[in-house]
Amino acid sequence: MMEAIKAANLALRFALELAMLAALGYWGFKADAASAYRWMLGIGSPAVAAVVWGAFLSPKASVPLHAGLKLAIELAVFGVAAAALYAAGRPASAAALLGVWAVNRILIAVWDQ
Repeated sequence: MMEAIKAANLALRFALELAMLAALGYWGFKADAASAYRWMLGIGSPAVAAVVWGAFLSPKASVPLHAGLKLAIELAVFGVAAAALYAAGRPASAAALLGVWAVNRILIAVWDQ
């Protein structure tokens, strides 16, 4: 039973990563800017976040970092995504994203996932 819960936590982790990218894209497309800039922000901001995630935070990251620095970068990425949701007029979604991320991150640390 516990293994299933741990597996669900890892699945939630992946869903949170996708939600973070979606939040950044949503903000970009909802930005108060000209259409071309909205497209650049809507596609560019998730792309930048994906590159940061792949380079520093993924399990097979190309740049190995100390655990504390990885956590700080992860907090920054999710914090920016939550701020983007808030700026796009979705404060409840921003709070939910950060709250679920925090619980997930705590469980990952406790269970050494």
